[in-house]
Amino acid sequence: MNFYSRKLIKPEDLNANNTLFGGKLLQWIDEEAGIYAMTKLDSPKVVTKYMSEINFVSSARQADVIEIGLRFIAVGRTSITFACEVRNLFTRKTIITIDRIVFVNVDQNERPKPHGKTLHDIQETARFE
Repeated sequence: MNFYSRKLIKPEDLNANNTLFGGKLLQWIDEEAGIYAMTKLDSPKVVTKYMSEINFVSSARQADVIEIGLRFIAVGRTSITFACEVRNLFTRKTIITIDRIVFVNVDQNERPKPHGKTLHDIQETARFE
């Protein structure tokens, strides 16, 4: 798992229980994973197709710093799949896990478009991260 970005939990990120709002966290994950998919596929046009079960393991509170980790799982003709873990930067305690997030490369009409990448291409770029 490679951890690419960090977020500071601020008051506007909290829910009524004064913990990190799950919807905000999912927004950050979707954005980070989307950017990662774009870089792996060399394409600015990807869309979220699927997220598997989301497992909220623990909470984050104001002033915590979290980091979003992604791991490449598979590549299809038009898609790419990752796993995700979000953890507390300092304690390393897991906050959320998602087994599969699938992104699809699309054309200007939002239809699936082959990306032309192979497993070898994706694994080669991962070596340099």
